[in-house]
Amino acid sequence: MIQEAEVRHIAKLARLQLDDAEVATYTQQLGRILDFFGELAAIDTTGVPLTSHPVPVANAFRPDEVRPSLPVEAVLANAPQPEGDYFRVPRILET
Repeated sequence: MIQEAEVRHIAKLARLQLDDAEVATYTQQLGRILDFFGELAAIDTTGVPLTSHPVPVANAFRPDEVRPSLPVEAVLANAPQPEGDYFRVPRILET
């Protein structure tokens, strides 16, 4: 079972301020969670393959295809300070 001092230490690491009632509540809740992990650890998983995802994952990306892009005028239409065919941005590096 987890102790209140451990909950206070975890809260300090997480930069959380907990009052005494919250510490008591979280001590009970974390204790139940840790007990459940103990039950899970007791289950025989011999022969069960390791998985990284519970369901199969497929690539969600579309294939790269050459397509026409927006015209320069449309791209620069909302630019605050267009300059010719370019975006004008503030200088961030001193040369």
